[in-house]
Amino acid sequence: MNKAEISPPPTPPRSQAHGGGRTSPPQKKKLHILITDDEEEIREILLNGLKIYDDKFILSSATTGCEALHFIENNPVDILVTDVAMPDMDGFELFTKVKEIRPDLPIIMMTGFGYDPSHTLVKAKKSGMIDILYKPFNVENLYIKIKHYELGIRNSELG
Repeated sequence: MNKAEISPPPTPPRSQAHGGGRTSPPQKKKLHILITDDEEEIREILLNGLKIYDDKFILSSATTGCEALHFIENNPVDILVTDVAMPDMDGFELFTKVKEIRPDLPIIMMTGFGYDPSHTLVKAKKSGMIDILYKPFNVENLYIKIKHYELGIRNSELG
């Protein structure tokens, strides 16, 4: 996988400033996202790209499934974004272990494989995985999926 296969956002989106005299909206809880991929270049592109889209995200990264699992056990993560193919455990194994300790945690899987010989994606889909991104993809696609989850998380917090 090379850098050109996952493209960062072209330009940062602009937010509109509030007019004079208005009070600021209440602060939202910052969304903590864990990016897990054994390829450093991919992690950096995703982390830097997501910072451009929303500088209020708390972004962390892991290089292996074991590292991601340990991080999730010890930190308040709101969304896990993980590669399917990693050296220590595949994405489905990570998915399964995470769901045992955090059944509510949204998980977005990424893969560069069109064909899935171990049926990782099929097994994960049957077990409740909702989102998959096929490499190459634009960081904006990941951002849109994360915002979708954020709205779901925010809605569930409201009641």
